[in-house]
Amino acid sequence: MSRFRETHFVRRITHKLAWNLIFWAVACAAGFAATARANFAGTNPPGKLLPNFDLSSNLPAVSSNQPTTFIAGPATNSQPAIPVAATTNKLQNQNPAVQADSVDAFTQKLETACYLRKIRQLQEAKPLLVALLDKNAPEPIQKSALLELAALAQDEDDLPRTQDIYAQFLNRWPNEPRVPEVLLRQGQIFRRMGLHNLALAKFYAVMTAALTLRNDRLDYYEHLVVEAQIEIAETHYELGKYTDAAEYFSRLFKQNNPEIDRPQVLYKLIRCYSSTTNYDEAVAYSQDYLAHFSGAPEEPEVRYDLASALKELGRDTEALQQVLTLLREQNAQAKSHPETWAYWRQRTGNLIANQFFREGDYPRALDIYTSLAQLDYSPQWQLPVWYQIGMTYEHLWQPQKATETYNQIISRESELDTNAPPSLKAIVEMARWRIGFIQWQSTAENANHDLHNTNTTFTATTANPAPKP
Repeated sequence: MSRFRETHFVRRITHKLAWNLIFWAVACAAGFAATARANFAGTNPPGKLLPNFDLSSNLPAVSSNQPTTFIAGPATNSQPAIPVAATTNKLQNQNPAVQADSVDAFTQKLETACYLRKIRQLQEAKPLLVALLDKNAPEPIQKSALLELAALAQDEDDLPRTQDIYAQFLNRWPNEPRVPEVLLRQGQIFRRMGLHNLALAKFYAVMTAALTLRNDRLDYYEHLVVEAQIEIAETHYELGKYTDAAEYFSRLFKQNNPEIDRPQVLYKLIRCYSSTTNYDEAVAYSQDYLAHFSGAPEEPEVRYDLASALKELGRDTEALQQVLTLLREQNAQAKSHPETWAYWRQRTGNLIANQFFREGDYPRALDIYTSLAQLDYSPQWQLPVWYQIGMTYEHLWQPQKATETYNQIISRESELDTNAPPSLKAIVEMARWRIGFIQWQSTAENANHDLHNTNTTFTATTANPAPKP
């Protein structure tokens, strides 16, 4: 690389990463020191690899349980895998002493091992890869074989061995261009093992390595840096450090990188603000989400967070509107994922309606309970909701409607078989008791009214006695 080209590359990557360079530099300094200890820990477990990369050969890697990432769209190789043919040419050019037939033999053995791993014949692939680590094999072949062996160990779910192999790779070739991705894989594996601090150290080291390595694959390293930033945010989120996670997700959301799955990042950001009771931010970002990503799979949960935040802020009318919108929404997502929508509708409606009921706001509570009753016509769902409707009518001084609602509950008693939960049978009995109580209350009020009229008449007669003849 010429001096001009190298300088131009450094300026490009510095410019593109300028939004967080100072912040990440401080974080990476701490992370890099921890990584030096973590690289050779010997307890490195395998986890999820980037589905977009295959470090070892031109054959696609067999994916294992990958961690959820926020890279949008289908997997695309920012750095294409090194073809075996290209490796062969490189070997012949760099070392003329290596005969073409021997290079072809090593290459063929590597291709065979990769294919066997791909078709899940792991025990047959392993000895071939181990043999390629012999000192007689060319170094590029050894590199690819070692990375393929790590992938094989991960396929076997042998996490400590996978990490140990990656550590050997970093120890032998610390300046290899694929080091940042190896570090990323180590971090994902550590997180799978529950070693979150070691995982964070690896993710910070990804960014340090991407900035220090001299290579012209700018898009490849930018992709890895974004992935590492996402993993850092996600790790803080898994640890319950929602304030820190919100800061990282916020930085990601402000980027204009088309690879970032903005709906997912924004959804996580909303969850962080809701968990930290930062309701103003939760409301603002929830409204932004619904305005731009309506119909997304997470929409019902976002509406739940929005309604809850509005209620906490005392914006009851807006909270009620969000709940009713959720209960009555009939979009394509609601039809294609009815169970998910039913769960969030029931949870949101119950939460907000019960809060209104406890606060004595019975008209708003009644609006939600009435809509909730239409979500599911099974007695397991409708009877408890109807009971709440009856109680709400009682508080609104409408005993006739309350009695009608309780009679609806009793009329469905025949639908409850012997396996019905005791709680449902208890609701039927409570409905009967409420009807008896309403009747007693009505009788008592009538008697009290008659007594009041009698006392009034007697008082008036005493105060104005009839004239004497």
